[in-house]
Formats: sequence, structure tokens, C-alpha cells
Amino acid sequence: MCGISGKFIFNGAIPDPALITRMSRTLAHRGPDDEGVYTAPYIGLGQRRLAIIDLTPEACAPLTNEDETVWIVFNGEIYNFQDLRANLQAQGHRFRTGTDTEVILHLYEEYGTDCLRHLRGMFAFALWDARRKILFAARDRLGKKPFYYTATGSALVFGSEIKAITANPEVSAAPNYQAIDRYLTYQYVPSPLTAFKNIYKLPPGHFLLCNDQGEVITPRYWQPPQVEPLQASAAEIQAEILRRLREAVRLRLIADVPLGAFLSGGIDSSTVVALMAQESGRPVKTFSIGFEEEAYNELPQARLLAQRYGAEHHELVVKPEAAAVLPLLVRHYNEPFADSSAIPSYYVAKMTREYVTVALSGDGGDESFSGYESYAKILRWQQADFLPGPIRRRACRWAESFMEVLPYSNRGARLARGLHMLGGGLPERFLLEMTILKPQERRMAYSQRFLSLLAAAEPAPDPPAAQPWDESMDTLDWMMRHDQHFYLPDCLNVKMDIASMANSLEVRCPFQDHEFVEFAAGIPSHLKRHGREGKLILKEAVKPLLPEEIIHKKKTGFGVPVGHWFRGELNDLLRGMLLDRTAARRGLFESAFIAKMIEDHTLGRRDWTSRLWALLFLEMWFREFID
Repeated sequence: MCGISGKFIFNGAIPDPALITRMSRTLAHRGPDDEGVYTAPYIGLGQRRLAIIDLTPEACAPLTNEDETVWIVFNGEIYNFQDLRANLQAQGHRFRTGTDTEVILHLYEEYGTDCLRHLRGMFAFALWDARRKILFAARDRLGKKPFYYTATGSALVFGSEIKAITANPEVSAAPNYQAIDRYLTYQYVPSPLTAFKNIYKLPPGHFLLCNDQGEVITPRYWQPPQVEPLQASAAEIQAEILRRLREAVRLRLIADVPLGAFLSGGIDSSTVVALMAQESGRPVKTFSIGFEEEAYNELPQARLLAQRYGAEHHELVVKPEAAAVLPLLVRHYNEPFADSSAIPSYYVAKMTREYVTVALSGDGGDESFSGYESYAKILRWQQADFLPGPIRRRACRWAESFMEVLPYSNRGARLARGLHMLGGGLPERFLLEMTILKPQERRMAYSQRFLSLLAAAEPAPDPPAAQPWDESMDTLDWMMRHDQHFYLPDCLNVKMDIASMANSLEVRCPFQDHEFVEFAAGIPSHLKRHGREGKLILKEAVKPLLPEEIIHKKKTGFGVPVGHWFRGELNDLLRGMLLDRTAARRGLFESAFIAKMIEDHTLGRRDWTSRLWALLFLEMWFREFID
């Protein structure tokens, strides 16, 4: 695991090695073990290394092929690299290191951009082809590893984080207000946008090609599959789930450094730990986070699993003072981020890094097995679809438009949202359920200045709202695929990448093995969820591995008692950030409405936790990166 950066100058000039070094060192936390820089006409490449495979100094990228015409910097892990290496050696390729990085070089020589279909793992890399004067970059299928870039007119600049790009003096750090509006809608900035104007994310499952004329294309090479349902019995599918998960875990145990696992006490992480224990010859090191607030505390379930498998178990209880890390998180995230579980994610990674360099995680199971409660909520709204669609939509839109002219109230806003859900189709219902600041709330919170900035900006894509749908699609399959396109890579994977890399820890996710995801996509949705209960077939498959208390435990998610903290220890921080002169001068929000949100929340009249967290993180981002 590493941090990568670089610059491709279109006129053939040699990038300043000092600049490439400076870009690379903004990523030192991602790679504390070593540093490599390569410059030549057209290209400068930098890498900070976290050594996982082949710990020798010679293994530090940038690496090159035999005749030094192709160079690469690479962040991630290729889990099938040993088989790929053997095949390439049989075809005559010679290797200088034992790394998976070098495998990508020779795959490219053999297959060009089609090398991507051979890779099984998580990755973001940039490869310089000196003969063709082409930069080839790619990001893994589910967006485990990040890749940011910008074109300045004279160069293409890229990095694992935005701060590596803005280390270039010709790149300005200006806010993208449409992306900020998307953030306040979805709780993250969806790819390809970033919160910075003219800086972009390479979306998951895409690659980038840039030539010396500055022409950039970003084709998609993979997407979450939509496949025909498997024709097999439930028992056969359960056996295959377990076999494939075991294989995905086994592949992720390859490392030249100590390994452990995050253990939340839920189905997914518990399954990963159980399989690790069965595949490993020594006790698994496990790491869990808890809270003093009982409703958020899953430590008892985590202990049950750890005791069952004789794990070397470690725990940390997160208290309100843990939020003091928030300014540090803002700096690491580079963009506004509205998932408050960023706090415990950071602390569990920090604790884990004290013992191991690699940790396995259960992230990705909900998206393949319909684990989210939001899916059940949307399915319940389908009961209204017995009414003719055109009549239902027309009546609800008329009622919504009438309510828009009425004074805002919490009760009225809830009624308007209910009408939207009643009159909408699946995409409208799903997106409203996933929205943080609801439409009525944005209308009250956004100032005229913010609305003017949005109107004046160039139209920006809104990929989550454009995901194709027709009424023939299976509802659950569509929602799971939507989350795999957007929420998983742009929110959950960003959270874990930042939390882990801030602590120089590599995290591997067996549930996000793309071959396992493709298999799971073919499992009929009725085997995954019935009513309020999700992950049905997964629970049956792993039942022999786990205690009954975990199998039947109600899903809680990685919840954080931030709402409680906002009423107590963090109330002064909230008021001080959102209602002070600096925020008022920025003028993006109606101060009176923000003050009412804080007051309602403090007095317990309404829970505004998610909205207040999103606004707080955004204000701190402005002060860190823009002001």
C-alpha cells in the first residue's frame, strides 16, 4: 500500500524532481517506509511506500521493465500476482523484484490496457509508456484505492490525494459549489466530481489514457454486474458462498508483514475473522471499537466471536473527547465527508496499526446481500404502487407544489417527503431515502448567494440520479447495484482508505473481491431479503461459523453517538463553527435556519445529527483548504 503522484508535461519538458518529491511527501503517511522518484522528458513519477510484499529497498517504485521504456507507480495489492507472475515468466518476461507492482508492468507489455481484466485486487496505478508517449492510469473495480487528477492545459497532474495535486503552484484550490451541493445531498461527493473546481476522481472500474496532445479519455472497463439469476438450490448457493468467501480470505492472507482483522460484532466482519482463524496457523489479532452509550456498543458480540476462535483480542472505547481528532480528519479527507463514523474508523485503524500492518475488514457485504434497512423502507413504499402510476404521480406532484408555498415546518416537510415517496418511482424513492439535507431543508438552509453560485456554475454531472432504471428491473438488485456504483466506493471505501492510510495501515476486504461480487449478483434477491430481514442466505451459509447471538443480532451499522455529543460536550464546537463571523461572512447558508437546527437538536425537539455533522465538516473543510 502506497501513495502515488506524478506529472505529465505535454511539451516534453522534464518535471522538476524537487516538485515531484514535494508532491510525494504530502503522502508520507500512506508510505512511511520508503520513497522513490523518477523524472525524464515528459514525465515525473513519485511514490511513498508502505512495504507489504518484498520488503527490500529494490522493490520501491517507480519500477521499470527490462529496457526501461515503461515505468509504473502503484498503490494497492494484486492478490493473484503469483499466478500471473508464473505465467509471464513462462512467456519470457524477467523480473527484478518479488513485488506485485512489477507484474502489472509485464502484463501491460503483453496485453496493453486489457491487462486490467487479469488483475484481482485493489489498485490505483499510473504507467508511463515512453515509446507511445502515453500515460495509462487505472482504478480498481469497486474503488478501494483512490486516484485524483487535473489537466492544467500544459500538463496532467495526479495523486492518491488532492493535496498532492495542489502542491503544484499552477493548480488552484477553488471550491466546486455544485459538488458541494451534491455533498449536502448524498453525504459524499460522487465521482467524477471533487469539492475542488477542475480536479476530478477517476471513477471506480475506469481507466485513463492521456497522450502528449493533452487528450484525456476515461473509459469504463467494469461495472457491478446485472446478470441472470442462478439456477441452483439454496443449499448449493450457500456452499458456494462459503467456498468463494474462503478463497477470497485466503488470497488476502498473503503478506510479508503481520496481519489482523477489524471485528465489529456483525455478520460480515465476524465471518471474515472466523475464516481467517480456520485458514491461519496462529491466533488472529482482532480489533474492536465500542462506546459508553449502550445502544451503540457492539463489544459484547465481538468478544463472543473472539473467544470462540481464541483470537488475540483488543478493544477501545471511544468517548466524546475523541472528536478532538476532527481537524486532523478534515486534513486527511481533503474533501467534505458527512459520515460521522469517520471518527471510530480512524481510532480502530490507529489501534490496529500498533500491532499489525495489514487488517482484513467486512466492508462490502451489505451491498451484495441486501443488508441495509433503507432497502426495507423503500420496499414498503411499493405497496402503494397498486394505484395507477400516472394518477398517483399527478396527484402527489400537485400536493407537493401546494405545500411549497406554505411556511416551512418539520411536520409539513415530513408530509412533503411522504408525498414524494408515494408519487415517485424507485429511483426517486431511493435517492430521497439516501439524502441528508432533504429538498425542503436545502431550500430553507441555502442562502441566495449560494443559490446564485450554483446557478452561475457550469452544469455538473449527477451520476447517482442518472443510474438507469426501468420497471422490469428487480428492485433489490437495482438498489444494491446503485450502492456498489456510488455509496460503497465514494463513501464507505473512502472512509476506510482515509482512516487506514492516515495510520499507515493496509485494509483488505474479502467481500469486495470482484469475482465474489459477480457471483453474489446472480443470487436471486428473494434469497437475500424478506421484509425487514436482510442477508438471509449469507446468514444460513455462515451459521456453522458464528454464535447464534451474532446471527440473530439486529443490524445497527457503525453508529456513533454524535447526536448525544452535539447536545453536550460538542455543543460549543457546533455553535462556534456554524454561527460565528467566519461562517456568516462566507454567506452560503441562512444563519437563522442553522441556529434553529442547533437549538431544536440541543433541546431534543428534533434529531438533526446527520445534517449538523455534514455542515460542521464542510465549514471546517473551507477553513482548512479554501480560506
